[in-house]
Amino acid sequence: MHLARDTDLALSDWRAQALRFEREIGKVVLGQERVIRLLTIATFARGHVLLEGDVGVGKTTLLRAMARAIGGAFERIEGTIDLMPADLIYHAHLGEDGRPRIDPGPLLRQGEELAIFFFNEINRARPQVHSLLLRLMAERSVSAFNREYHFPHVQVFADRNRVEREETFELPAAARDRFLMEVQVAMPAESEARRALVFDPRFHDVDALLMEVEPGVLDPQALGMVARAIQIGVRTSPALEDYTLALWAGLRAPASLGIDIEGVDTGRLVQGGASPRGVSYLVRAARVRAFLEGRDMVVPEDLRAVFPEVMAHRIFIDPVYELRRERIVGALMAGVFEKVPAP
Repeated sequence: MHLARDTDLALSDWRAQALRFEREIGKVVLGQERVIRLLTIATFARGHVLLEGDVGVGKTTLLRAMARAIGGAFERIEGTIDLMPADLIYHAHLGEDGRPRIDPGPLLRQGEELAIFFFNEINRARPQVHSLLLRLMAERSVSAFNREYHFPHVQVFADRNRVEREETFELPAAARDRFLMEVQVAMPAESEARRALVFDPRFHDVDALLMEVEPGVLDPQALGMVARAIQIGVRTSPALEDYTLALWAGLRAPASLGIDIEGVDTGRLVQGGASPRGVSYLVRAARVRAFLEGRDMVVPEDLRAVFPEVMAHRIFIDPVYELRRERIVGALMAGVFEKVPAP
């Protein structure tokens, strides 16, 4: 299959740019091919991403490499217990002349050029901060100083610390649902990648390492237009649509499919989630995956390739099973794919 005739040239050119984008990031981030592909999908789907992973696995390096390759401005803020919404907007301090000054904070510093905003350890921030971030993610705008500030090209990435629970605030369902994906960033599995990261001095100076990434491979101001063209140009067949709806129904009512998970009452397992917005995000991501694979039609494998990262955090289960969430939700998704026949 080939891309549709009316968008063939433009989208095929952008596909080449997207693959080049992945290669540039892969030069400095080793052993994370699947993560890079997922972040590329999110970039071309214009979706926000929540990252999870141990300290020191390269999440910030990955995002800085992405920002350099995209060509837009990058800003970062650390989540802390005393962080307030205003800290994202402005920075109040005393100037050299001893007078109080107010300078733009990380959100306003780059203006409309802001392409990637990284919120590190988001669950250490207060709910009030989450509310501001939710508006930024949903509307790409914030209110400050009696005016509206717009960030048409911004993509939000956040990191959640799963190990330390002291002084943390769990993200509300509304905030988590605004993330297109939740992506696990683990240590590289390949021994050669691990060896290089530990022993090759090239990876010890991050600033010098990032200079190896070609800047401006993508144009952040054009990504919105390209994203719309992908959603229009990559089709879904009636059979694929029926399959997607059957997967959705199975997630919400696993007992109806006869899914059996050891030690789990599947009749009471799923309390909610997997909303229409979530399933539309799944289709949006699957279309981008098909585009990256050079097809103009979504196939079941495209859904499978993005399903865990797009859907798992949208499934709300009975609290009695929450401590075993990762294993149970993984088994639930595997069971749904097993029970629902692919077209």
